Amino acid sequence: MTGTLLNVGAVLAGTLVGTLVGARLPQGLHDRVLAGLGLITLVIGVDLALAWRDTNALYVLGAVLVGGLLGEAARIEDRIAGLGDRLQRRTGGEGVSQAFFTASLLFCVGPLTVVGSIQDGLTGDFQALATKSVLDGFASIALAASLGPGVGFAAISVLVVQGGLTLGAGLFADVLREGSEPLAAMTSAGGVLIIGIALKLLDLKDVKVGNFLPALVLAPALAAALA
Repeated sequence: MTGTLLNVGAVLAGTLVGTLVGARLPQGLHDRVLAGLGLITLVIGVDLALAWRDTNALYVLGAVLVGGLLGEAARIEDRIAGLGDRLQRRTGGEGVSQAFFTASLLFCVGPLTVVGSIQDGLTGDFQALATKSVLDGFASIALAASLGPGVGFAAISVLVVQGGLTLGAGLFADVLREGSEPLAAMTSAGGVLIIGIALKLLDLKDVKVGNFLPALVLAPALAAALA
């Protein structure tokens, strides 16, 4: 759990710095910070999505389409947003719901979350999560500067998701081993979802990324079953 705890600390520290800095920035600079983070997130998403070159692109396509239907039926996005709304009502802070929701997706969708957590759980090697902690720390600064201190609540999401993966690492080790097709499929599906997050950060389109989360399970499952 060392890597997860580092990640949680980085998110909280970044949120504190971003909140202090953001309070001193005019709205125009807030918008530029958020736009810059959106552009960087878009590039990262495209780079990860191209991992489908190491597997069959149909696994990713099928997982995203079917996952989106399942997520819509289960109203995953509405449930996550509802949790954010409850946090906002309890804290009385403005924009807490959006900050929590956006940051949670950004910090928990991606290959480093899964691979790093599995490595930490199986071998105690938390280097991948330490790298992710640095990235998430800087992202927290940018998000908190624009969206406010609600970003810090995403540390709960990181603790639950990465902690759960670390504790259950043995269940995924054989399937999501480095260089495997299931890992490539999951990485690509994660990249597609990160592109969706970027579109929201850039205020271009809200594709309801939360409803596509089942794709992160379906993509490696399809690759493992059909490869």
